Amino acid sequence: MDRRRVDRLDRPIAKPRTDVSLSAFAFLFAEIVQYSQSRITHIQELEARLANAGHPVGARMMELLCFRERGGKRELRIVPILSFIAGTMWKTLFGKQADLERSTEHEDEYMISEKDSLVNKFISSR
Repeated sequence: MDRRRVDRLDRPIAKPRTDVSLSAFAFLFAEIVQYSQSRITHIQELEARLANAGHPVGARMMELLCFRERGGKRELRIVPILSFIAGTMWKTLFGKQADLERSTEHEDEYMISEKDSLVNKFISSR
């Protein structure tokens, strides 16, 4: 039997095991926040740093899930995109779906919310 090594790029993009250790997530999240906090003077800078750290991860994850779940087909309408993020993407990242809510004040404003957010468990109120 010929057992050749398969190059990583030649492997199919199947669903891998998605479980991540909660302690590993907590450690990584705490370190990113602590690193960002040590280099700011205003809270807006912290928000910007955390957004800049998370945006590439979210964009890559969105691209990968669109390829896996939809065969590469991208949605162009806002509400289906937000539904995909709140449903499929949120479940992949955090283990449960989020709620997509429409604003009562503005008809073109939506919010993705989660009652018991995993990320909030690791934020201290010091």
